[in-house]
Amino acid sequence: MAAHEPGEPGQGGPSDDELDFWSFVELANRRLYREYGFRHQLATQLLLTLNRASNIVTYDLEASIHRPRGRSWSGFRLLFVVWLAGPLEPKKAAELTGMSRAAVSNLTKTLVADGLLERDPGTRDGRSVLLSLTDAGHEEMVTVFGEQNERERDWVDVLSAEEQRILVMLLDKLVSGREDFDVRGRT
Repeated sequence: MAAHEPGEPGQGGPSDDELDFWSFVELANRRLYREYGFRHQLATQLLLTLNRASNIVTYDLEASIHRPRGRSWSGFRLLFVVWLAGPLEPKKAAELTGMSRAAVSNLTKTLVADGLLERDPGTRDGRSVLLSLTDAGHEEMVTVFGEQNERERDWVDVLSAEEQRILVMLLDKLVSGREDFDVRGRT
């Protein structure tokens, strides 16, 4: 393993409060290459940035819109999918939200108890159920999504409409390209 370079945290370099996300990514890529021989720095930078952006936006939406109402981001995602695509079997709701069936089952219990979601017998067989919104759930989703949609606009306003379309296209290409290798995931 190579010696640490000057300018690296803990090695006479920037202090913790001088290191920000971008300088960390630069530091990580430099060390990953020089000390360990990993060559795909742009891939690392892209996925670190994508993950960070997703986490920041999700946290902001949850903290500013959903948590003040006593809801979680996961609860919102389930209500959102059922609102727009329901009634749905829990398995399909899990697929569309990207959550596990166990997570959907646990959230369903809470949202049923809160009077927002209901479980009705399915038509496929005696064991199947369908998830649908109650009237209160529908009213809440219209109100909540109105607030969230404004916040979403605030987030993306830094990009032109064309840049937004390009970013969607590129992210779709990134996700669609995953069939080329063995990807683990729920969806």
